[in-house]
Amino acid sequence: MQFPANPLRNLFKDDYSVFLDDENAVEQFADRLCKSIPNLYASEVVFVCIGTDRSTGDSLGPLVGTMLGELNLNRFHYYGTLDEPIHALNLSEQLEMIKSKHNNPFIIAIDACLGRVKSIGSVRLSNGPLKPGAAMKKELPPVGELNLTGVVNVSGFMEFYVLQNTRLSLVMKLARFIAKSIKETEVKLTC
Repeated sequence: MQFPANPLRNLFKDDYSVFLDDENAVEQFADRLCKSIPNLYASEVVFVCIGTDRSTGDSLGPLVGTMLGELNLNRFHYYGTLDEPIHALNLSEQLEMIKSKHNNPFIIAIDACLGRVKSIGSVRLSNGPLKPGAAMKKELPPVGELNLTGVVNVSGFMEFYVLQNTRLSLVMKLARFIAKSIKETEVKLTC
């Protein structure tokens, strides 16, 4: 599948990361996300929260989606919750539905990821599509113009078991942080 040129390609070349315990982390992350989202009147902003509630480490996306539902977003749309997760088995059909339902959607993918030990507990904003299921060697369609990932555990060996044995406490903290940052971003963009 060919993607149109991303107008944000030159906006930031490097990933942007913050740790949950950084001072003013929500504010800083929301500021960066604000700068990354195009004109709200040109396209609808849609967050696609990917993952499953059947794996602690992979539940970050559905947790974020559920929390966004509790925050009463006004301008942003979201898909993928604990009740209606978006995962490997329904990703393609959900993306088709989202693209047919929204006019020129600007999609931001949200998912858990594995990383280096020193990156655990960080949230990263990256330019370009997310490649879900990469840690599990799954061939799934790329998602989004931007992607937002939370590093839930260490990568490198037996990723399936690592995701299954990830601390729920950390996943919940990451999910709360991401949801608060998205709400703060919406507030900043609508003022």
